[in-house]
Amino acid sequence: MKALVTGATGFIGSHIADQLLEKGYQVRCTIRKTSNLRWLEGKNVELIEVSFSSPESLKSAVENVDYIFHVAGVVAAKSIDGFMKGNKDATKNLLEATYRFNPNIKRFLHVSSLTVNGPAGSIDEPIRETSPYNPLSKYAKSKIEAEKIAIEYMNKLPITIVRPPAVYGPRDKDIFIMFDLMNKGFIFYTGYKTHYLSLVHVTDLARGIIEAAESEKTIGEIYFVSSDEIYTWQQVYDVIKTVIKRKKYFEVRIPNFIIILAGILSQFFGLFKKKAAIFTYDKAIDMIQLYQTCSTQKAKRDFGYQQKVSLAQGIESTYKWYIDNNWLK
Repeated sequence: MKALVTGATGFIGSHIADQLLEKGYQVRCTIRKTSNLRWLEGKNVELIEVSFSSPESLKSAVENVDYIFHVAGVVAAKSIDGFMKGNKDATKNLLEATYRFNPNIKRFLHVSSLTVNGPAGSIDEPIRETSPYNPLSKYAKSKIEAEKIAIEYMNKLPITIVRPPAVYGPRDKDIFIMFDLMNKGFIFYTGYKTHYLSLVHVTDLARGIIEAAESEKTIGEIYFVSSDEIYTWQQVYDVIKTVIKRKKYFEVRIPNFIIILAGILSQFFGLFKKKAAIFTYDKAIDMIQLYQTCSTQKAKRDFGYQQKVSLAQGIESTYKWYIDNNWLK
C-alpha cells in the first residue's frame, strides 16, 4: 500500500507517517520550499514539493497512492482569508485533484478539529459527531468550510473525517510551553472554575486515524479520536508534577478578562510582524471555555478504537522526549 501524507513535516502528520512506515506502507510526503524536514530526515519516505494553489499543482502528489491523509492546514493567520486559503481552499484543491487524477483511491482521510463544534454544554454532555457546528474562532470557521467540502465529495470519493481534540506528545510545541513553565516552577490556571478537556496522546491519535482510514465501516463518516477519560487541568498538572519532581510551585490563577486582554494585545502587535500571532483574541476565548470535551463511542463501535496510552504514560514519555532532545534542561 502507498499513502500520501500532507502536513508530514508537522507534529501530527509526522507521527502518522512514522506509523505508516511501521505498518509497511510506502509513504509520500508533501513539502514546501520553506519546510523544516527535521522529523522526516533519515526516513524512507518520498518527498514531493507541491503547492495547494490548484488541483493541477497537486497531480504528482495524489497519483498512484492508495490512501491520502490530509493533515496540512493553517493554525495561525492575520485574517479570516488566510485561514480560508490554508484550510478551505487547500482542501478543495486536494479533493478535486484526487477526484480527477486518482478517482479509485481506497480512502481520503481528512483531519479536522474538535473546535468546529466548540465547547460542550456540561461535563455530562460531551460533544458527539451529531452535535451542531458552533465555531468560536476564525480557525474553526475555516475548518468547518473544509469539512463541508469534504462532505460534498463523499458522493464521489471514499472519505472519512476525524476530529481530534487537544493533542500532546513528542515534537509538540504547544503543550511544551506548559511543561517548560512547570519545569521552572510555575503553574497557571485559567479563571476560577474547573476546566474539563479531552486530551489524546499523539501515538493514539495517529493509530486511530490510520485505523479509521483502513476500516470499510467508516466511509462517509465523521469520528472523534480521543482519550476515554475526560480530564481536568488539575489532573494533568498533578501527573506532570510526578515526573518533574519539583518540591515547590508558584501557582497563579489568571482572571478571564486578563487572558482576553492579553489575546487582544498579542493579536494587535502581531499585525506588525511577518508571522501571524499564535496567541490571539480567538485563542483566548477558546482557553476560557469550561468543557472542551468529546465522546469516542462511535469510533469504538465502528472500528474498535481504543486508547492505549494512559495520561501517566503519555506525560512521562513526553517529558522524557523533551529532556532527551534538549527542549527542557
